[in-house]
Amino acid sequence: MDIHVSKPAIQWFKKEFNLEGNGEYVRFFARYGGCGAVQSGFSLGVSLDKPSTIGAKEEVDGLIFYVEDADLWYFDNHDLRVKYSRKFEEIEYEYEKSTQEKQ
Repeated sequence: MDIHVSKPAIQWFKKEFNLEGNGEYVRFFARYGGCGAVQSGFSLGVSLDKPSTIGAKEEVDGLIFYVEDADLWYFDNHDLRVKYSRKFEEIEYEYEKSTQEKQ
């Protein structure tokens, strides 16, 4: 699984979470409830937590975006693309079938 975070999305995270880009962690995790695009009955959550066991990550502009190994099931062999919607002024998540082999 790969994580891709667009430059406008990075700026949104910095502003919304008051991040400076000094090695801070942004975690994407599976949470019960909501309307997820990959797993019925679950949705994607975001928190500022230090990792335990990283399953996938992307480091950009001093921020480390990651998913714990225990949450990889949620993505069902999809990559995560995080974008910023100027129209709605919020973050959007897109899921693409991963080109990587499942490990």
